Amino acid sequence: MITQKIKIHFIGIGGIGISGLAQYMHYKGHEVSGSDISDTVITQKLKKLGIKVTVPHAADAVTDQDLIVHSAIIRPDNPEIIEAKTKEIEVLARREALLQILDDKKVYSVAGAHGKSTTTAILTAIMQGSAIIGAESKAFGSNVRYDATTDVMLFEADESDGSFINSNPYCSIVINAEPEHMEYYDYNYELFYDSYRTFINSATLRVLNAEDPFLSKLVGEIEATWLYPNTDITEIEFILIEDEPHTRFTLKDLGSFDVWGFGKHIAIDASLAILAANDSMDIEEIRANLLTFKGIKKRFDIVGLEENSVIIDDYGHHPTEIKATFQSVKEYALLKGFDKITAIWQPHKYSRTIDNLEEFIKCFEGAQELIILPVWSAGEATRDIDFKEKFKQYNLTMADSIQRTDNKISIVKDKQVLRTVDNGLIISFGAGDITYQIRGTL
Repeated sequence: MITQKIKIHFIGIGGIGISGLAQYMHYKGHEVSGSDISDTVITQKLKKLGIKVTVPHAADAVTDQDLIVHSAIIRPDNPEIIEAKTKEIEVLARREALLQILDDKKVYSVAGAHGKSTTTAILTAIMQGSAIIGAESKAFGSNVRYDATTDVMLFEADESDGSFINSNPYCSIVINAEPEHMEYYDYNYELFYDSYRTFINSATLRVLNAEDPFLSKLVGEIEATWLYPNTDITEIEFILIEDEPHTRFTLKDLGSFDVWGFGKHIAIDASLAILAANDSMDIEEIRANLLTFKGIKKRFDIVGLEENSVIIDDYGHHPTEIKATFQSVKEYALLKGFDKITAIWQPHKYSRTIDNLEEFIKCFEGAQELIILPVWSAGEATRDIDFKEKFKQYNLTMADSIQRTDNKISIVKDKQVLRTVDNGLIISFGAGDITYQIRGTL
């Protein structure tokens, strides 16, 4: 536990996870600095908070700090790591640092391959505690919320580097346990699922999705509040409240709830958050607070809305995420009276695309047009994927980029504008720079 004010330097501070920890420690009164390989929207925001950020990584960024925290992708030969060890400054990976940063908090820790950012943001809206989320909540314009008056922490836990085990969960909330980031677990599925068991068992309170294939095996073995979505969530309907998408549903015997967003997956995320909060909160307060959730940035994020068109940015980069969101897209288009859906997809990582190619092919059924951009490699070596052949069932356009002007999207190939899309529902999917392209900020 960190019991006194110290100087902390975060290497890789531009990452969403590390930036969250950096902001939180800054709000707690610690002297925070950081570095990254390039200047980004996140690093610029940190600078505006008064956090010193150096670009790129350099040994002289390490001076007299008391602690160095680094993201999982930082290598041991990083100049700042080397300098810190030379100066005998304590160096911790993010997963190790969590043990100290969250040690004194009542942590509601949310895990799962899909939906954890949304569920954590919903839980934050309901419980109003401090929060560290892996995406920006539109309700308070940040991925971090700090409340010095409570010890409650709403935390998005990360299984990609095993750090969720170190999140000190008072309450473990698991939406699903679909295998993802298997390279960290050496593709050992037993090790992967054992990590989830450890995370769940380390908590006093557990809220689990009983219909997840892995979690269902724990029913009867682990004491928990179990959600059976197919029977516990009923009377689902999709409505517009002030032209914004909402899902209305009934949960068990707790009555009806309205939550921002469309889809059964949103109802599941909200239900898990409701059940976790109901351990300590009145259900009517939960029902009212739920309405303050306004979605999270880059998840079904409506970035353009006119009478004849709507533009949506979505972070979905795994077929399970895209398929669920696309069902919501079709519902929203129906309610808005649009008869055309244009999907724009920037595949994320060659490895993920190839490993899940057959599922990706099924994701966009119902799109009147599919536009595929080059793979966002995230540092991976280029591999051949015949998108034209694999996705020939669609009205397909292969493009290099898109450009946003007002509520119009121009499709660009070989530096030429092929055409402009300016009507119906237009949605982009991907975790790369497509979010800036669709918003017109690139």
